[in-house]
Amino acid sequence: MISLSLAVVPAKVLVDGTHKIRVAINHKHETRYIATRFIVQNIKQFKNGRVVGRDDAVIINKKLRTLLDEYQNALDRINTDAYTCGQLREYLSRYKSSGTTISQRWQEYIDELREEGRDGTAGLHELSKRYFSEKFSDVMLFETLSPNTIIDFEKFLRSKKRLGDTTISMHMKRFKAIINAAKKENIVKYEIDPFAFYNMPESAIRELDITIEEFNKIRNCNPKEKPLKMARDIFILSYYLGGINLIDLMNTNFKNMEILEYIRAKTKHTKRGEKRISITIPDEAKSIIRNWIDKKGRLNFDYNYSYANFRNYVTKQIQRLANILGINKRVVYYSARKSFVQHGYELNISLELLEYCTGQSVKKNRPIFNYVKFMRKHADETIRKIIDHVNDVDKWEKLEYILTNAINAFYKMNV
Repeated sequence: MISLSLAVVPAKVLVDGTHKIRVAINHKHETRYIATRFIVQNIKQFKNGRVVGRDDAVIINKKLRTLLDEYQNALDRINTDAYTCGQLREYLSRYKSSGTTISQRWQEYIDELREEGRDGTAGLHELSKRYFSEKFSDVMLFETLSPNTIIDFEKFLRSKKRLGDTTISMHMKRFKAIINAAKKENIVKYEIDPFAFYNMPESAIRELDITIEEFNKIRNCNPKEKPLKMARDIFILSYYLGGINLIDLMNTNFKNMEILEYIRAKTKHTKRGEKRISITIPDEAKSIIRNWIDKKGRLNFDYNYSYANFRNYVTKQIQRLANILGINKRVVYYSARKSFVQHGYELNISLELLEYCTGQSVKKNRPIFNYVKFMRKHADETIRKIIDHVNDVDKWEKLEYILTNAINAFYKMNV
């Protein structure tokens, strides 16, 4: 006999010490849980399946009761004896009622992102959700959406928020992701999809890559300030490691490491199949790692604030270093990744190899590569070829500089 109840699981305490209220599914002598969006500050605020000791306890209990009723209605539609407890949990976790509002589903999506550790993406969705609620309301249902709604939302972003095409495109893509989730979960079915006649504004191409000559300027400089040394090394290290993202670099334990294997934090919860990147650490990268590695094996730049603050700090210092070196363009941490791909492409390295090195998906419109698995060997050869080319350009630049000075000195002696 299946039963549903509300519970707080002490072992699943959140990082800040709070607890999520969960729906407990008891079936065939097993218990599985589905987390709700409701949180209590401590276990004392939850007794006998009810929230207590809070001003909003009545409202929360009513919403939780409604949620239990919806789950029970969902179970009534199927033969539960044919399912395991785990399968029922999967079924209910995907179930949403037709009365779910856009804001409710959007908030659930944001909560899911935060549980996966994708706080940055969650924050962007929160902003898009806030704009949507500001234009329409928190009680708008999916079934009321139409192509006109989409157009009205874009007009609001453009005229009221004064956003450009690139930013509007990002907000609209997040909105579309929520609609697609609702369709997938059978919250709504459309005869005419709301985005059917909508053309996404074209995002401006971010010109963030730098030339090999500019890259060598950064690589060969010798700043005295520690923040600028950090900026130089962390930028070059990203390039040497195939354009590794900052969060993945900072999460890596390099202790006694020869082979770098990781799954991109940005995509580990979104891609299917093999997601792991595996490359041999180049010797040039090892020397940089040794300069900053701590006893625990992590890169330590003596910055004791949040990751978000550190990311902004790195961006500021890299741009400052570029300005000092006379590189008159926008240069950020991401420029190392963009430049790695651009320099590889200029060497006629296949896009598939560059995609593998950087952790991008090998595109489905290239069917022959569905049967090829790019192993570490291919990535190592790609990275080595790019680094060697950068080194060769640097040698020729230095030789040209020496010859130019020698010629100038010769002319001065004979004048």
